[in-house]
Amino acid sequence: MKVENMTSKNGNKIANQFIITDKGENGCTKTEIFQSYDSEIAIIEHQPDGSIVVYLDEQTWNYSRTTSKYRNQFLGETTKETLAKIKSGEYILTNLN
Repeated sequence: MKVENMTSKNGNKIANQFIITDKGENGCTKTEIFQSYDSEIAIIEHQPDGSIVVYLDEQTWNYSRTTSKYRNQFLGETTKETLAKIKSGEYILTNLN
């Protein structure tokens, strides 16, 4: 398991914003977690078949401007795109904390 601070556009480490990576072994799922302070905000599970499953914490996924900014960076999309994926069922809202 590896924990890294997220970085700004200038390459500076961002305090309290983390990406945790667990590289699955022997065909197991690779997992990436976005954590803001002590809360898990989003999880991306990379399945062995190449598909991905995204989980968002139902309480904290859109907690603040800062959380949203770095969640967007983690997912590579805008809040509007994230909302559309929640509504379509592509992203799963659940209790991650």
